[in-house]
Amino acid sequence: MLHQKNAAAAASNVLVQVNDELVSFPDAQPFIDSDGISQVPVRIVSEKLGYKVEAAVEGPQVTVTIAKANETVTLLATRDGSAAQQPVKDAVVAASAKAAAPLPQAKFVDGRVFVPIRFVSETFGLNVQWDGDNRIAIIDADGKYHAPAWYAPKTPPLSQLIVQEAKQFLGVRYVWGGESPTGFDCSGLVGYVFGESGIDLPRTSVGMYDTAGKRVTDLQAGDLVFFAKGIVNHVGIYIGDNQFISATTSGGVRVDSLASSYWGPRYVGAKRVL
Repeated sequence: MLHQKNAAAAASNVLVQVNDELVSFPDAQPFIDSDGISQVPVRIVSEKLGYKVEAAVEGPQVTVTIAKANETVTLLATRDGSAAQQPVKDAVVAASAKAAAPLPQAKFVDGRVFVPIRFVSETFGLNVQWDGDNRIAIIDADGKYHAPAWYAPKTPPLSQLIVQEAKQFLGVRYVWGGESPTGFDCSGLVGYVFGESGIDLPRTSVGMYDTAGKRVTDLQAGDLVFFAKGIVNHVGIYIGDNQFISATTSGGVRVDSLASSYWGPRYVGAKRVL
């Protein structure tokens, strides 16, 4: 099923790119912490930048040494997951970073030492671009600007998600009072589909017709369409091209035309809730 909340579940994850290449993380992944700071596994990123990384464990403390040519950086992290001491740098590195703000603390998470991406820029003197649209931290190790190596897929409009969600239930049997994928009645199907996107609707077709959304005549995908035989007794979801999907007593969840000889005369209007 398609759920907007599924997209949100990955919202804390980020990607890291060095020059034009995305960095692969085999286990612990970069993330944005509760303070909105991008955290990256220091060993993987450092090695990608050509640094040699060594780690030593003594009790709860993990000491990570990062070295390249005449530069050496030492990080201290605690294995209980708490924040560690400030990174300790030797005189060579410190001399080139006198104007930098104090370096952030290292963290031990999921068996790896993490540091904010800012650590990379301030310690190694590299420019780091943040692409918020694609959630990529781009490290310009060669000193050049680099476009994202990956672009996040655009989120479809909610109306499209509603239609796609509804179509997944084509063929599900009709059950009077049904409001689950094991069986739907007409308002049960509509309520379930919209509920999956966080939209609550009245339980019955009459209730939807009387109180939900606003009346419209220019039908768009995702609108509710209503039918009556004396009183409103059926509701469906408009999917475009003069068609709608609904749970019918004769054929279960199916697609029909608003202009059919059966539904056409019974059509009484539409409402928009999106």
